Amino acid sequence: MKAIVIDQYGGKETLKEREVERPTINDEQVLVEIHATSINPIDWKVREGYLKDMLPFEFPLILGWDAAGVIVEKGKNVTGFNVGDRVFTRPATTNQGTYAEYVPVEENLLAHMPEEMSFEEAASIPLAGLTAWQCLVDFGKIKENDKVLIHAGAGGVGNFAIQIAKSYGAYVATTASEKNHEFLKSLGADQVIDYKHADFSDILQDFDLVLDSIGGEVQSKSYEVLKENGKLVSIVQPPNEDEANEHKVEAGFVWLEPNGDQLQKLAELYKAGQLKPIIGEAFDFTEENLQEAHALSETHHAKGKIVIKVK
Repeated sequence: MKAIVIDQYGGKETLKEREVERPTINDEQVLVEIHATSINPIDWKVREGYLKDMLPFEFPLILGWDAAGVIVEKGKNVTGFNVGDRVFTRPATTNQGTYAEYVPVEENLLAHMPEEMSFEEAASIPLAGLTAWQCLVDFGKIKENDKVLIHAGAGGVGNFAIQIAKSYGAYVATTASEKNHEFLKSLGADQVIDYKHADFSDILQDFDLVLDSIGGEVQSKSYEVLKENGKLVSIVQPPNEDEANEHKVEAGFVWLEPNGDQLQKLAELYKAGQLKPIIGEAFDFTEENLQEAHALSETHHAKGKIVIKVK
């Protein structure tokens, strides 16, 4: 099968197109023929070697953490899915990622795609959508009328988080450059703050929950907008416990856990019209396009998700 592989850590030029052996499956897995995948910041962070102590992979390595496609083979113990089913998934982390034509996936990590959902839309959801869900629902215990601040609302995780928070009936504030304000209001954001010209910590107060996707000074200032016993959840760096205790806030770090049941809940939000995947750019599945897609992601200014059309 065709795959995009890296043989060492380095720049985008390390992404190479290659023919590799089609993977086999065990009795608990299915084989998904991938129609679309997407790019996430973790892709190029792994490629550059930034996470090699946390995620010690072996080479050659196929990157990629999102997949949407069709089941072409299933193990004998798989009962909830059949050959021919359209599915999307965040597969378990192995050396076999989703920059490939096929990927083996455990049944409990799969979700059925709604009929009206495209493969490109489905591929944009798993990693970013599950991250937003686990921050807001699992850690944040979000509920109706909560006041929620979501940093970098125009990003991959941010735009899903806004929509999930609104589906729970929360009041949502977010930060973004001025060019994205109308876009974020169209997703349901109640208040959009231009981070280039205003300090969110001077404007907001008595919030129940902050989702931090930036870290550093932004994370520290986020404590100031929270009420006592509020919650701060970060996806970029573990919060400082002393700082959290000083502000009488519960703080935590979320590292995504693949979860098919939660993906199915996101599919239900899609069917209900409460979740719309935002695709900023779409590329065909070639070595040159993957390199270009990584370069775009590395700018930190991609709007929505960067999708790769495999089939």
